[in-house]
Amino acid sequence: GRLEAVTQQMGYHPQYLDSFLKTQHYLMHMDGPLPFDCRHYIAIMAAARHQCRYLVNLHVLQFLRAGGDPQWLRGLEFIPPKLRNLNEINKILAHRPWLITKEHIEKLLKISEWSWSLAELVHAVVLLAHCHALASFVFGCGCEQDEGLGGRGLLKPLSLGNQCFCEATAGNSYSQELLRINRKRSLDSCMELDSLRERMQRIHVETEGRDEMRLLQQDREEGEGQRAEGDVQGGTEHCSDLSAGLSHLADTDGEVTGATNLARYMQDPDFGYQDFARRDEDQTQVFRVQDYSWEDHGFSLVNRLYSDIGHLLDEKFRMVDGLQSSAMAKRQGCEPSVFKRGIWNYIHCMFGIRYDDYDYAEVNQLLERMLKVYIKTVTCYPEKTNSEMFDRFWKQFKHSEKVHVNLLILEARMQAELLYALQAITQYMI
Repeated sequence: GRLEAVTQQMGYHPQYLDSFLKTQHYLMHMDGPLPFDCRHYIAIMAAARHQCRYLVNLHVLQFLRAGGDPQWLRGLEFIPPKLRNLNEINKILAHRPWLITKEHIEKLLKISEWSWSLAELVHAVVLLAHCHALASFVFGCGCEQDEGLGGRGLLKPLSLGNQCFCEATAGNSYSQELLRINRKRSLDSCMELDSLRERMQRIHVETEGRDEMRLLQQDREEGEGQRAEGDVQGGTEHCSDLSAGLSHLADTDGEVTGATNLARYMQDPDFGYQDFARRDEDQTQVFRVQDYSWEDHGFSLVNRLYSDIGHLLDEKFRMVDGLQSSAMAKRQGCEPSVFKRGIWNYIHCMFGIRYDDYDYAEVNQLLERMLKVYIKTVTCYPEKTNSEMFDRFWKQFKHSEKVHVNLLILEARMQAELLYALQAITQYMI
């Protein structure tokens, strides 16, 4: 996938970036239970929950390259019921994962001809959690704003003349190679956009045998799409910007092939995060890691049903935990491991996940108020991240430290969603 803005930011921590790219590639492009076009459509549905045009546009293009039906891009009512049935757990995992139950799992596995297999569902759940968490990183690091969508970039992307890989060993040589690859990909994307236009035209020709009303409708869309495509300009820098390149696949009346109108990819758009309220009289609400953890339960289940993905996810969790943060922690007056655990446990706490061996009073001591506000916003409703909040939070942090905090958010959030979903699957299985 074309994740230049994301990989540039993650390039400040090259070892983590390598682990992330392996997982991303395995989820999207390697053998697995789900067809390739469905994988990208699930990613579209997940990113749309947070209004993340950057990721939606990326996967719209990848969906078409994988042979996906362009009609599906008209909205959820045009996709197979089996995929549409993912809507409920998509919105729950994205906003209130503690609400997912074994009944949600059972419903997906027991719907006659539209039923999911356990392996397919695990693949879908990992994709949903991956894309929800990646949307947090995209907004948190300003990748969405850098896509020319009316906002300003919150983090400056890397440039050849200004690199600062503060905490990466051998980071310079690795990241120089990364930038070289990204420039090559920019050239590739120019050719791929041309190929995509030809494919879209060929698809329209192949569907001429359908009934007259659909033919007339497709002819109208084809003509409008060609007018919009005629506006595509050349240039490496232009084509490397997926959002800009893809926007030219839109027709002129707002009916888009891409993602200008993200509402078409989700239902119940008003459903969002609500504070997890711990009630002492109802301890069952609290998710206790001592009862169900990634290490002891989630890892083995996901690895059994979707071969090797557990190892890749586990490596990624361990990689972010091992990132150096001595300067960042020193400013907060604590040890690096204490500071990172405070951020991780605070994120899990917002999703109702508790560690019996942790004193949560430490969170208020370690994390300043604006840092907590920023973490909560990027974690729970990343689309609301704004420049004022960002600027007030970032004053004391180096660039690599900003990225590090966002990587902690990404991984802690993803693990939280997986814990709830895998626990529900486990409860269904037993």
